[in-house]
Amino acid sequence: MGQDRDSNASFLAEVERLRAAGVVGQSGRLRELFDFLAERGPNAQSASQAEIAESVFGQVETDADDATVRVYVHRLRKKIDDYYVANPGGEGAAIIELPAGVYALRLVTPEIAHPEAAARTALAPGKPASIAILSAIAGMAIMFGLFTWLNGRGANPIWDPLLDSDRPVLIVLGDYYLFGEIDPVRPDEGRLIRDFRVDSAEDLLRMQEAEPERYGFAEDVGLNYLPFQSAFALERIAPILAGEDKQVEIIATSELTSQMLVDNDVVYIGLLSGMGLLEEVTFAGSGLRIGNSYDEIEDRESGQLWASDEARRLASPAFYRDYAYVSQYRAPGDALVTVIASERVTGLRGIGDIVTEEELPEGLADIADGDAFEALFQITGQQGADLNDRLILARSRE
Repeated sequence: MGQDRDSNASFLAEVERLRAAGVVGQSGRLRELFDFLAERGPNAQSASQAEIAESVFGQVETDADDATVRVYVHRLRKKIDDYYVANPGGEGAAIIELPAGVYALRLVTPEIAHPEAAARTALAPGKPASIAILSAIAGMAIMFGLFTWLNGRGANPIWDPLLDSDRPVLIVLGDYYLFGEIDPVRPDEGRLIRDFRVDSAEDLLRMQEAEPERYGFAEDVGLNYLPFQSAFALERIAPILAGEDKQVEIIATSELTSQMLVDNDVVYIGLLSGMGLLEEVTFAGSGLRIGNSYDEIEDRESGQLWASDEARRLASPAFYRDYAYVSQYRAPGDALVTVIASERVTGLRGIGDIVTEEELPEGLADIADGDAFEALFQITGQQGADLNDRLILARSRE
């Protein structure tokens, strides 16, 4: 009995610690769900989805499998897990866990709760694993950069303003949100989905509430993905930025905030469709714009359109055209923004070599010397390989 009292006391103390830390906020459905489970205690049986739907969401009539309940339980589990990853307790300290498949809070030790904690601690909460992988690539690229700089390789005019700036540099990699679709009757047929209307867990929750018949089996699985071809450009660019002891950090587009454009210079690497908040500020002062899809770039004045046909021909041995966009300008927060982007992945693979050569192509070299500019390249590809390139246009911009 004394052991049970001690366990309950520890459980209640940890519940209060999570509340005080703002893990579940001061109000709202997430806080109500946490309070409901906490009031049941550390030894309660798993609540049913119907119980949670009625007690927390006020839904008297609900299906046995309730999408809203599952989404909120998943979000609560992630909030709790992220808190303990960022704030690990002392050795042997008990923590609260919301186990997968169980709708009840448990008081456990870290060794039992998170045997993979050492691996997870290496990532900041919510940071995609793919970012960590490319960060490692960047680390190797920077080491390679020290060698190349000692052997006399210098930067071209695109990179001189960044190296001369006193600001740190953010390398921003275009990423995409993925969610899972899991049928409880046939879980082995689950799949990952990229939906251009869903760019975050919050978007997914809104779509589940708006279109439950379509998104009822969707789940936030904590995944973002990066085009692998970003690594090719990153490998070329990172050594240049490391050349004069610049402070360089790599983040995903989904992590970029407006304040970061006040505090840092930015280099974007990725597809046009992954630019996030950089898309609007980049094309606001551009003579180009995105066409009807991210496979198209259009000249505002002439209406000329450059459209990638990679999607239709990638799997065949046929040659195809992709287009890569390069730009440099000052954002409203005075950040120097450099954009290395493309419509499809072949262009992304090829553009890294072009912008990091010591001698820029004629036409681009004439304007990439201190002024804001933009350029468009045609990249000829075959089954993902970039075979050759041609400068389509190069001009000053606002």
